[in-house]
Order: sequence, then structure tokens, then C-alpha cells
Amino acid sequence: MNYDEQLRVEIQRNVAAALAEDIGTGDLTARLIDAERDARGQVITREAAVLCGSAWFAATFSALDPQSTIVWHAKDGDPLKAGQPICDIVANARVLLTAERTALNFLQLLSSTATRTRSYVKAVAGTKAKIVDTRKTLPGLRLAQKYAVSVGGGTNHRIGLYDGILIKENHIMAAGGITAALAKARAIAHGDVFIEVEVETLDQLREALAANAEMILLDNMTHAEMAEAVMINAGRAQLEASGGVGFEQLRAIADLGVDRISIGKLTKDVQAVDLSLRHFER
Repeated sequence: MNYDEQLRVEIQRNVAAALAEDIGTGDLTARLIDAERDARGQVITREAAVLCGSAWFAATFSALDPQSTIVWHAKDGDPLKAGQPICDIVANARVLLTAERTALNFLQLLSSTATRTRSYVKAVAGTKAKIVDTRKTLPGLRLAQKYAVSVGGGTNHRIGLYDGILIKENHIMAAGGITAALAKARAIAHGDVFIEVEVETLDQLREALAANAEMILLDNMTHAEMAEAVMINAGRAQLEASGGVGFEQLRAIADLGVDRISIGKLTKDVQAVDLSLRHFER
């Protein structure tokens, strides 16, 4: 299954799970509304943001009313201004009220991730450093949030434990050291599976380079240590800075010459974009 197909399947899974969670045996309050009545609505943003999640939003309404229509005034990746209309919806009135919260939850969450990522990407513009996500995602929404990172201009790290090997401190200890761990990893890696090894000291970096590591994660190093690591590396491996990287540190780290900066805050610290769905009579 290619990425686009995997994403389509994931959207349907996410939407089905979210609607089941919210509706359960039925939306009792929506029964106050005439079942044959149609209504229209408009989503606006109350703050500047990067739009993301339109497919999840649309799939939520389509799941409950296949005849619903959505006219988008922006697409994923577009910058939004406060007060800007995002889309217009025509749907069964009950469906509009039932789907509203679930649809907005997807749109405001994914727009938040894309918006934060875009700000981080802009902060390192002009350097070679790429902003990279992590596995610190909301349970059940990993592919959705990683999609949002890419919409914001970031780069996806491994999706899960199955498509990449990241050898961390505990793996190194259990495997008998960096050199041994890398050898074992190469024996089991296949296809597009990449191998990355974490180092905490410059001596470990030298060992990883001697073992021909192609991707090395510099874990919680000081700026001085990272600067020296870049010189020692001399372009032999991709270097990734990681470990509690804050926005205010980004540019200084990128200017050191690392290739990647991985940031868990892109997906784990979510402050939803403020969106509103206004209802109108047809």
C-alpha cells in the first residue's frame, strides 16, 4: 500500500472512530430538528493559522450525509488570517449539528500542528537543517499529525517501530555497544528501512563514525558539543540534534551545521487553532 492509499484508509479509520466515540447509540439532541430539513454553515478562523485537515473534515460530513457539499476557500498548507472564511457547507440539518464538533476537532488539531511546524521551518530558513517530527503523537492520530507536519513544511521521521531502526541508549547497552548494535541492525534492515544511532558523547560519535553509521542522533548535547560534533563528522553522516529543543534555540542549533532537528513539541504539545462553524437557515 502506497502512502496516499495508506492515508485514505487512515482518514476513514480516524473518522469512524471519532464519530463512534461521540455519537454512540445516537445524537439525542439532534432529534429536536426536522429530519428532512437542510441547513448550511460556514467555518471561519478566529486566528492566523496554516490550514490542515480538510480531508478529515470532509470525510466526517460525508460519513453521515453522502449528499453533503463543501466548498473550500483555502486548501491544506494555505496561510489563514483571523476572520477568514475557510469553507461553506450544505448538509442535512441534523448531520450539520452532529458532525460539527468531530469535524472541527480534526481541523483545529491538524491546523495547529501544521501552524507550529511552519513557524519552526521559517526559523531555520537559509540553513541546511530540516525540522523533523517524532513518535510523540496523540494515540491513534499518528499518521494524521505526521501529515500535518509535512503540510507545515517539516520532514517526517519514521512512522513507527516497523519502518526504521533508531538505536537508543538502552538498545546499545543490551546489544553490547554501538559497533555491535549497528552490525545487528544492518543484518535485519531491509528495503527502505533506515538505521540511526543515538550518541550522548563525542567518543560515542567517533565510535559510530568508525562503524560507518549513516545517521547519528546527537542526544541532549550542549551547543559547544554539537559544534565539535559537526567538525568531527566532516559530512560523513547525517547529524540530527534532539532533546528538549525549544523554539528559541532553533536558529542557533541550525547555524551549527546539523542536518536535522527533531522536535516532539510539534505533535505532543497541541494548542488547537480557534475555529468556529456558523449555522445559517437555507
